[in-house]
Amino acid sequence: MKIDYLTKSAISKFIDNALKEDIGDGDHTSLSSIPEKLEDQAKLLVKGEGILAGVELAEMIFKKVDKDLKLEILIEDGKEVKSGDVAFIVRGKARSILTSERLVLNCMQRMSGIATYTRKMTEMIKGTGAQLLDTRKTAPNFRICEKWAVKIGGGENHRFGLYDMILLKDNHVDYAGGIKNAIESTQKYLKNLNKDLKIEIETRTIREVKEVMETGGVDVIMLDNMLPSMMKEALKIINKKYKTEASGGITEKNIKEIAETGVDYISVGALTHSYQSLDLSLKAIK
Repeated sequence: MKIDYLTKSAISKFIDNALKEDIGDGDHTSLSSIPEKLEDQAKLLVKGEGILAGVELAEMIFKKVDKDLKLEILIEDGKEVKSGDVAFIVRGKARSILTSERLVLNCMQRMSGIATYTRKMTEMIKGTGAQLLDTRKTAPNFRICEKWAVKIGGGENHRFGLYDMILLKDNHVDYAGGIKNAIESTQKYLKNLNKDLKIEIETRTIREVKEVMETGGVDVIMLDNMLPSMMKEALKIINKKYKTEASGGITEKNIKEIAETGVDYISVGALTHSYQSLDLSLKAIK
């Protein structure tokens, strides 16, 4: 379920929009108080413990603001950090450093928090064979960074949006008039449009699992909010004919037990909506 979304054009567009939102018609604080030709340096100071993420993005942001800014990277994405560590030093025009500061910190603090939580969850299911996935439960216009952070933390990305995979959830099934109708309508739709998209369907009961097996025509069966005992029963019925994904109500307390049932994937929305940002600061070097 690897999604190719980290293109230069997509990242560049994100940075352009974020800078436009922040700068508007100018960083008047820096323009009014800092000499135009003053060159200086600043360090990215880590003030907590976790997994660092967003260094590569930070360099792109600095370069977008001022192509002459130079970054000396001391700690790369995906590395463990602790309070007092310096991740990088940026050198160049002081105005440009200050204009870039908040966007760099906003992205890195959040990305590092996501990467840290993702690493923690992946370590909890290590050796089980299950793969940790994120979801679409992301902040609007920040999804590219959040899913990038999940990858840095050792997780994998589920679909990026509504366009790159079919995921028939409970409401789709209910509105369509049942599992059989939902699957057959989807297959017809894809055939008519000549689209090649994977189909995943959510199941809530053993009866629904059996109905999917009778209908066929999917790639992944989601086992939603099932207890591990029910999940094991469902997996016996599926018998590895389709990939399986556990979803719903998954926490640090039960993720290992769920992984040990034998599911292929475990999706956790909390990776991108319930993390704690890593405390970082950009400080002038005196």
